[in-house]
Formats: sequence, C-alpha cells, structure tokens
Amino acid sequence: MDSWVRFNSQSQAKERVIRAAQYACTLLGYTLHKGGVAADLHKTIRQLEAHMSLTRKLLRLGNSVEALESAKRAIHLSDSVLRLCLTISHLNRAMYFACDNVLWAGKTGIISKLDQKKWSQRSFRYYLFALILNLTRDLYELRLLIECEERNRASKRPSSPHPGAASMPADQLSSPSSSPVALTAPPLMLAGLRRQLHLLVTVLYSNPPLLLDLLKNSCDIFIPLDRLGIYPTGNGFVGLCGLASSILSILTIVHPWLKLKP
Repeated sequence: MDSWVRFNSQSQAKERVIRAAQYACTLLGYTLHKGGVAADLHKTIRQLEAHMSLTRKLLRLGNSVEALESAKRAIHLSDSVLRLCLTISHLNRAMYFACDNVLWAGKTGIISKLDQKKWSQRSFRYYLFALILNLTRDLYELRLLIECEERNRASKRPSSPHPGAASMPADQLSSPSSSPVALTAPPLMLAGLRRQLHLLVTVLYSNPPLLLDLLKNSCDIFIPLDRLGIYPTGNGFVGLCGLASSILSILTIVHPWLKLKP
C-alpha cells in the first residue's frame, strides 16, 4: 500500500500542471467566445480542454486508495474537530475519485451506456462536500491561531484600568444622551474592527501554508457550485478560479513546506 501511495504521488505534479492548462483553456475559450473569434478556433480550444480533462482522469486512477490512507491517518488525530473534518473530507475525496474513475471508463468506452451526466453530478457533489470540510478546517485553524495571537498580545500589554471610566460622574453614566461613551461608540467600533483586521492579516502573513490552503479551497469551491447549478458563475470565472487554485497547488508541490499539515 505504501509503495502504491509513493508511486501515485509522483503523478500528482503532472496532474496539477495539466489541470492548470485545462482551466487556462477554459478561460481562453470564454475570452475568445466573448471576442467573437472564428467558431473553428473556439471548437479546437474546447476539444483541447476535453482531452486534458480525460488525461487528468487517467492520472487520477487509484487516487481513492491514497485518500483512504489519508483518512486512516486522520482518524488518529488528537484534535476532535480536525479529526472529524479531515477524516470525512478524505472519505468524500475517495468517493469523488471513485466516481471520477467510473466516468473515465464511460468516456473511453470501457463501460458502455453509462449515464455520464449522472456520474459527473455525483462526483461533483462529493467534491463539494470535501471542499466545505476543508474550508471548515481552515477557518477552525485560523480561529485557533487568532486566539493564540490575542493571548500573546494581551500578555505583553501592561494592565491598566480604562482611563476616564472610574472618574466619570454617575449622572453621566446613567444618561446615554450626555454620555461621552455613547458619542465615542462608533470610533471605538471602527478601532476594534481595524484591530481585528490587523490581527487577521498578521496571522495569515505569518502562516503561509494556511493562507495558501484557504485561498486554494476558496477558489476551488466555485467549480462544483457552478457545475451543480447551485451558484452558476460561468466558464470565465470557473476557468480563472481553476487556474489560480492549480498554480497554488503547484507551489505546494514545488515547495513542500507550503503544504498545510496534517
């Protein structure tokens, strides 16, 4: 099993490059169609996109085994939220790859009279569930890091009572119309929002793997949403999101330290 996983991982870089080229063709085809180019050129781009999609399906044969192995490792994580999200996500990925393999067999004629639309919709549903869980995991880790950063800042900040709060007269505290606290509430809220935004940017900047994974999953989720008709965005936006997420995936392969673990 381990040798198969190692062998399968060698084809992932090729699959990512072909995926980037496929979605680049999707974006190019949309641009050419909007520009009113010749129908023959647009048809050629669409055929090239279809061939790349079929090649990717061939390279993904057996990926279900790797996804199941990842699920077996995730089930032993100590954090209950990560354990739940990652285990179910990997199981959904395994089902997605299995449906994708059946779809490849139908497209190549190995399985005749296959309802390709039904199997395509089924695979995209599993893909969507996996992405939702991946985003949930990203947001959970982001919340943990923000809380940790807040604790670190609070420990370095000198403790002092709020200036002016203790010396404020009682009649001003009981009268909202004349209270300076009520007058300064909007600026305080804006300051709090700026502080939270600065905290978010600081955490993401200091954790590139989490930032890349969050961006990649955010781009990817629009693909099944469009294909399932839940949130149609059009081929142009799908091509752009697919190309962006593919480039981010290639970065994590070229630089393994950018891959979010576990």
